Amino acid sequence: MSLWHLLLLAALQGVTEFLPISSSGHLILLPALTGLEDQGAFLDVAVHVGTLGAVVVYFRSDVAAALQGTAGLLRGRWGPQERLAAGLAIATVPVVLAGLALKLTIGTDVLRSVTLIGWTTLLFGLLLWWFDRRGTQSKTIADWSLSEAIKMGLWQAVALIPGTSRSGITITGARAMGYDRSEAARIAMLMSIPTILASGTLLALEVIGDADAALARDGAIAAGFAFVAALAALHLMMRLLRSVSFTPYVIYRIILGSALLIWAYSAA
Repeated sequence: MSLWHLLLLAALQGVTEFLPISSSGHLILLPALTGLEDQGAFLDVAVHVGTLGAVVVYFRSDVAAALQGTAGLLRGRWGPQERLAAGLAIATVPVVLAGLALKLTIGTDVLRSVTLIGWTTLLFGLLLWWFDRRGTQSKTIADWSLSEAIKMGLWQAVALIPGTSRSGITITGARAMGYDRSEAARIAMLMSIPTILASGTLLALEVIGDADAALARDGAIAAGFAFVAALAALHLMMRLLRSVSFTPYVIYRIILGSALLIWAYSAA
């Protein structure tokens, strides 16, 4: 794969993974709308590894707290760190179970249509706008309960539908529960770590045997650039959330979703 194609893929994944605009939808649309070759499962894994590294680095203090909480749970302790670790584990279960069920039944290819991505991009963008505008909400991650973790896990499972946006739907769920914008994004980003790790591991087990030296080199390049792009996107979004709502992302989703639907139905 050419270097510019790798850079485009990495930048697209890195920027869209944590912004509430759907990375999977954009990755599916890249070959569909540009005519470029599909990047394949191995490079999908590589760019997800890069974005995983970015969120771990950005939220390193929270990640350290969750790891300490995991160790505390094994020792029978229960405090703020243990509650965070338990919440992240519980919130991951629904999407893992739903993903396995989807894979073993209808498969994922049936969901990769431009029409579906257009509708999910549009409708879930409007849902984010609706809950984001409801008022000044002030709950923080310290208020995150295990029952809320289950509910947010169910919200996250909806993101298996391309175009929904994993970060977008979990932020929507957190805003609906009363969390302020920064804390909603913080919880959503932390929830992405075990989710990306679980999905990436399963996918890696399927494709790792097919990698040769050239593909491994391409994967390393893509992962590195995805890490840089994702880290920059995280810094920008978390900084903007101090003074700006999620409306700019919603406007982007409305424009993109509408354009995709016009294109899909006119080509039908």
